[in-house]
Amino acid sequence: MGKHVDYYVSLNSPWTYLGTARFDAMVKKHGATVTIWPVDFGSVFAVSGGLPLPKRAPQRQAYRMMELKRWRDHLGMKTTLEPKFFPANEVPAAKCVIALREEGRMADAIKVAHAVLTGLWAEEKNTGDLPTLQAIIDGCGLDGAAVLKASEAPGIAEKREAYTRHAISQGVFGAPSFVIDGEIFWGQDRLDFVERKLAS
Repeated sequence: MGKHVDYYVSLNSPWTYLGTARFDAMVKKHGATVTIWPVDFGSVFAVSGGLPLPKRAPQRQAYRMMELKRWRDHLGMKTTLEPKFFPANEVPAAKCVIALREEGRMADAIKVAHAVLTGLWAEEKNTGDLPTLQAIIDGCGLDGAAVLKASEAPGIAEKREAYTRHAISQGVFGAPSFVIDGEIFWGQDRLDFVERKLAS
C-alpha cells in the first residue's frame, strides 16, 4: 500500500502550478493517496514570518522572477511570468475544491485545483471570475454549475479557515507543501525528495 500525502496548496502559487504534473505522475507511480488542503497562505504568512509578494524586498522579487524563468525553461511548462489576473481572487476556486473534497471526491478536487492553476499561469484566465471558473470546472469533465452551487453551502468558507489553522498546526509555512509521515517537503523543487519518500 502506498503512502499518504497531505498536499497544501495556494491556488495563486506559480510554484504549486509548476509542480502539478510531476506530483500527479509520482502519486500514480507509487500508488500514494492524497488529501488536498486549499489554504489561505496570507494567514499562514502572518504567523510564520512570510511576506506577500508586494511587500518583499526588491532583490527577493527579482530573484523570484529569475527562478520562475529557470523552472519554466527546465520543465518546458507553458508559464506566463506576469499573468494579467495575478493575484486572482482564489476564494471561489478554493471553495469549489473544498466542496468536492468534502463530498469525498478527492481526485476531482485535485483535478480542479490543478486546472485552476493552469488557467491562471498558462492560459491568462481570470480564475476568480465565476463564469470563467465554471468553464474551467466544466473542462475537467465535471458539472461546473453544480460544483459552484455546492461551494456556497453553509460551512464551506469556514472549512477553509479550519484547513488554514490545521496547516499552521502542522508547521506548514509555504506552498506547495507535501507532508508525508509527519515530514514536510516545501516547494516544487523538493519533489525529488517527495518521490524518494514515496518510494521508501
